[in-house]
Amino acid sequence: MINSITGGVTAAQGFQASCCAAGIKYKDRVDMAMVYSDAPCAVAGVFTSNVVKAAPVVWDRQIVQNVKQAQAVVVNAGIANAATGPAGMAMCEETAAFASKTLNIPAEYVLLGSTGVIGPGLPMDRITAGVGMLAEKLSDTLEAGTAASKAIMTTDTVNKECAVTFELPAADGSGSVTVTLGGMSKGSGMIHPNMCTMLCYITTDCAIAQALMQRAVEDIVKDTFNMISVDGDTSTNDTLLVLANGKAGNAPITADGEAYQTFREALFTVCRALAIKMAGDGEGATRLMEMRVINADTKEHARTLARSVIGSSLVKAMVFGKDANCGRILCALGYAGVDFDPAVIELYLLGENENLCFYKDGCVQNFDEDKALAILSENAVRFRVDMKMGDQEATAWGCDLTYDYVKINGDYRS
Repeated sequence: MINSITGGVTAAQGFQASCCAAGIKYKDRVDMAMVYSDAPCAVAGVFTSNVVKAAPVVWDRQIVQNVKQAQAVVVNAGIANAATGPAGMAMCEETAAFASKTLNIPAEYVLLGSTGVIGPGLPMDRITAGVGMLAEKLSDTLEAGTAASKAIMTTDTVNKECAVTFELPAADGSGSVTVTLGGMSKGSGMIHPNMCTMLCYITTDCAIAQALMQRAVEDIVKDTFNMISVDGDTSTNDTLLVLANGKAGNAPITADGEAYQTFREALFTVCRALAIKMAGDGEGATRLMEMRVINADTKEHARTLARSVIGSSLVKAMVFGKDANCGRILCALGYAGVDFDPAVIELYLLGENENLCFYKDGCVQNFDEDKALAILSENAVRFRVDMKMGDQEATAWGCDLTYDYVKINGDYRS
C-alpha cells in the first residue's frame, strides 16, 4: 500500500535541503536551492527532448549515463544557463567544483539545475556565494524541503512537493521496513508533452539498482509528465532526477518482481501528483483540465487523443470562458492522427455531483446549459471520451488559456 505523507525532498532518510537568496535575477526572494544526501546515491534521470539543451541538462545527462551516482543537487532560478555555448558548460564545471570543495564530495557527484530566462550567463560570483550559504544551511527538516521547493519557482504561483511511504522486505530478513519517497518540482509555462518546462527532483531511501530505477523513470514519465500541457512549448531545461541512497534498509531491488513493482507504484504516485500540480498552476490559469480517454485500441492512441484535446488552444479558451462548445473537443480528437468512428464514440463532461453527455451516436446531445456552466465553473474541469475500440486508456492534464498568460509572457525577461 502506498501512503501519502507530508513532505518533499527531505522526507526520506539521509536527505537534507536548503535555500538562499543569491540575487541571481530576483531581488526580493530566495532563488537557489540545494538537496544533499549524506551517502552517495544511485541516480536516474530523463531530460528535455528539445534539440537545444541547456548546459545543466548536458551536465546532468552525462552523470546519469556514465557516473550513475550523485550526492548533491544545486539549483538556481531566474537564469536558465541555456544558449550560452562553451561558457555555459564552464559555469557548470565551476559550480560543481565549488560545491565539491564545500561539501567534500566528488565534483562528478554534483547535479545542477537552472530555470529562467534563456540567453544570459550565470553571475558566477553570486552562484558560488550561494553554494556556500546553501551548504551552511542544510537541514533534514520537512520545512527545509518545503523552503527549497519555493526557491526553484519562477512564474509558479505555488510550490509543488509530495511524499509517500511504502513497505518492502528488510535486508536482514527480519520482516519489512518503511521506505520513503518524496519530491519537489517547478513548472508553470513552456509546458508540453515529451518533457515539459519543469525541474523535478525526487529522493528516496530505497535500495535499488540504478538500471532498474532508470527503467522505471523512463516508463513512468509516459503517463505523468509527458501527459501535461499548458501552452504547447517544450523547454531547453527540462529535467527529472531521482536519487536513491538505500538508507531504509530494504533488501536491495535488483530484478523485476513484487518489490520493484511496489517501488514503481510509489514513484508513479509522486510523479503523477507533481505533474497534476504543474498542470493546474499553468501561467495565468484559473482551472485544471483533465481529459480521460477510455476503451481505445492501443495505449499510444489513447495518449495521443488525450494530449490532442489538452493541447488545443480552442479547448483551453472554451474552458476559460465556461462555454460548453463540445465541438472543439471533437475537432481536437479528429485531428489527433488516430483513426476512429465518430458515430460510436461518447463524450462526457464530468462534474463533482453529476455528469453530462455532450456527444453520442454521431450527434451533439441536448444538455442543460446551466448545469454545464456549473460544472465548467468547478476548480477542475474533466472530460471523458469512450472510443469503444478496445480496452486501453490514458489521461492528460492541462489548464485553461487566459488573458494573463499573454501578459506574463509578453514581458517575461523583465
